[in-house]
Amino acid sequence: MNTPRTPEFAHIGRSVVIKGELSGSEDLYVDGRVEGTIELQGNRLIIGPNGQVRANVNAKGVVVEGKLDGNIRASERAELKKSAIAVGDIFTQRVSIEDGAYFKGRVDIQRETAKPEIKAEVKSATAPPASAAVSAGTVVSTGSGSSGSAADKTPVTEPKKV
Repeated sequence: MNTPRTPEFAHIGRSVVIKGELSGSEDLYVDGRVEGTIELQGNRLIIGPNGQVRANVNAKGVVVEGKLDGNIRASERAELKKSAIAVGDIFTQRVSIEDGAYFKGRVDIQRETAKPEIKAEVKSATAPPASAAVSAGTVVSTGSGSSGSAADKTPVTEPKKV
């Protein structure tokens, strides 16, 4: 991957060595050395082909092309490119490991965070309140089958979103 040259990326060059806690609110490209911890919640970290990171990483997305010794916590995606050498555990929703990458550790695929249920109330003049239930915007009839009555053929309107 080429070095990103956009203002959205902070860049740590080949000759830069950082020891300690590194945090930020923008994407970061590391081609130098970092030892300690990297906190980029909500942002991406790219370890370039010359990058040498000895740190636990917490970011939205992590791409490793160089060397990483530490655990990865990526809220969305972790990628190990073919030139990557990674030792540590990966905790993420999605992972990609290219053929040729070296990885020693375990992968823990996290489930997506549960989205809150949408609850709505359906009121109908032709049916009692217990005849229909709404869950996540879907109308489910609790009638006793198709008896062919006019109540079975009453159109049900979509619930209002709350």
